[in-house]
This record gives sequence, C-alpha cells and structure tokens, in this order.
Amino acid sequence: MSIVSARPSSADTRAGRSPVTPLLGLAWLHFLNDGAANFLPGILPAILVGLHTGAASASGIMAALLIGQGLQPFAGWLSDRLGGKALVIFGVSGTTLGLILVGHSHSLPTLLASLALIGVSNALFHPQSLALARSLAKKRHGAIMSVFLVGGELGRGLYPLVASLAVAHFTTSGLWIVALPAIMSIPLIAPLLPPLAPRAANAAPVHWRLHARPATTLIAYAALRSFGLYALVTFLPIAWQHDGGSLVGGASLITVLLVVGVIGNVSGGLIADRLGRRIVLVGSSLLSAALVATYLMSSGWIVWLILGLLGIAIFSALPVSVLVGQDVFPENRSLGSGIALGLGNSLGALLLLGFGVATSAFGVPKALWILPPVALMCAFLAARL
Repeated sequence: MSIVSARPSSADTRAGRSPVTPLLGLAWLHFLNDGAANFLPGILPAILVGLHTGAASASGIMAALLIGQGLQPFAGWLSDRLGGKALVIFGVSGTTLGLILVGHSHSLPTLLASLALIGVSNALFHPQSLALARSLAKKRHGAIMSVFLVGGELGRGLYPLVASLAVAHFTTSGLWIVALPAIMSIPLIAPLLPPLAPRAANAAPVHWRLHARPATTLIAYAALRSFGLYALVTFLPIAWQHDGGSLVGGASLITVLLVVGVIGNVSGGLIADRLGRRIVLVGSSLLSAALVATYLMSSGWIVWLILGLLGIAIFSALPVSVLVGQDVFPENRSLGSGIALGLGNSLGALLLLGFGVATSAFGVPKALWILPPVALMCAFLAARL
C-alpha cells in the first residue's frame, strides 16, 4: 500500500514555518486528553468497592467509557467537512470535565453518564488531531505520528497512577486536582495550533467498494488489538488487589505497561519508515502473544520487566495502524483515523463485555489466557493488510 502525501493544510505549513512548536503543543494536548480519558483503570478497584459490586461489573463500567469511541468515524467525517481545530479543543475540554465529574459521581447512573461524556469527547478529539499531526509533516510520516502518539501514551500510562494517588489521599472527590494541568494548558496551547483546511467541496468521494476489503481487515485487527489491551489494563489491577496488593501498586502495573510502551510508539514508526508497515504489525502481535503467556506464568520482580517489554510490543503497532487507516481512505484521512482507532476501540469495548462474563465463570487469571490466541489472530489479520 503506497503512502499518499498529506495535503498542505495549515497556514504554518504553507508558509514553510517549523512544525515543531505546534506538534509539541498538539502532543501535550494528546497527553492531557488521553490521560483524562484513560485514568479509570487505576481507580477502578476503589470504585467497585464504593459501588459494592464485583469484578465482573468492571467490564460494563469500562465499556461505558470506551463505547463512545465508535463515534470517531463520524467525528472524522465532520472534521474533514469543517476543518479548523475546534473539535480538538472541544474534545480535550470534554474529557477534562468528565474527569472532574467522575470524582463527584456517587451512584452508578451518574458515573456512567460522566464516563459517556469522556468517551464522546475523546471521539471528537482524535480524528482531527491525527489529521492535523500528519499535515505538519512533509515526509517521514511514521516518525511524526510517533511523536504525536507518544504524548497520548504517556498520558494513558501516567494518569492511572496519578489518579490512584489522588484517590488514596483525598478519595474520588480529589480527582479535580488531576484535571488542573489541562485547565491551565488548553487556553495557552489552542492559539498555537494551525487550523486544518476543510475538505474541498469538489474533492473525490470516498470509494467504499474499493476500500471494503482492506477496511474490513483493518477494523477486525483494530478491534481484537483494542480488546486485548483493554482486558489487560482493566483486569491486571483487579487481579493484583485480589492477591493482596495496594490500589497504587495495581495502578503501577498499568503505568509500566503504557509508559515503557512509549519506546514502542517511537520505534514502531521509525521501523515502519525503513522496513515497511507489515513487519511491524505482524511482529508486534507475535511478540505480544508470547509476552502475555510469559507474564501469566511468572511471578516476582520479573513481571515488571515482562510488562515493560509487552508495552513496547503492543504500542509499536499503534502509529503504523493509524497510517494504514489514513491510507485506506486517502480521500478522507480523518475518517480513516477514526476507523483505525475509534471504531476498532468501540468494538474492542463490546468484546470486553464478553470477557467480563468469562472472568465470572473462570476467574480473572484463567480468563486472561484468552489473550495470547487473540494476539495470534491479530498477527494473521496484520499479514493481510
């Protein structure tokens, strides 16, 4: 699959100005958005205790957070029609507000409503920000996409730990403290972002029939990959606390998985630029299958090393899969980003509901053995992209 050049889409790009400042600002907003959208696993054991419910309910609560990402294809279509940067700003503002509201949600209905707000806002943020990140690069799209995605992965990795510390010291009402960096940053960074040019009225329409086969394969791959990741970040802390570990210790498992995974974000894009995308996607899935199985058979300090390596393996595929999605739909790259991330994530959340049933029937440790075969299925699908 050939790379289609990104259209020049911002005033800064057309003027030949350096993309470094807007790229770093966009990456920081990605950090804030994805942190606010993914802090929940770090405090989920405490929430389950507060709601007087068991581990099986974790799947439903996480699904309420994640299901809204199915709106990303629509958000991508809307982004290409409108251009600008409003969806980026609205998105990160909404996830921040949702984070604060979760801290004041003392019943299941209000919690689910707050999580749904986060999910929808997250869906608005990603397609336009991904298209904007790619528009800042004239070449080396994999490297540029990796820099942008690193911000999000750091947020995903650090916020569960930070949120768990806030909850451990101040209860859930202290989550507003975690939102302070976003509250201060959004007004400062928004003016630095160049607007994305709207899609031209006479632009080529999306050729759905032409893209049907690669799009279907990509969606299946993204759904299984997302399911595997969500199962890990949701149930590893629960299993940890069930075995006598602390809330902060369980959140640290997620932090190691996701923060060390930043190495994969960067290396995946660079390797794809040099060796091609398929080798990264297939290799990521095969390594993930082996490392999950190794983790489940291990104990002691070695599990932390395995989780770090697993994070590198999993996240090396993320920038590559986004680029594949954008190039499957070259007529509408925001739509392609939304399908590669949002639709896949939403379907992965639905699969997570079934995984919750498996944890009730077999227990969390045994249910996690589903994940290595899932990773092997991802490798099979990746080889066909």
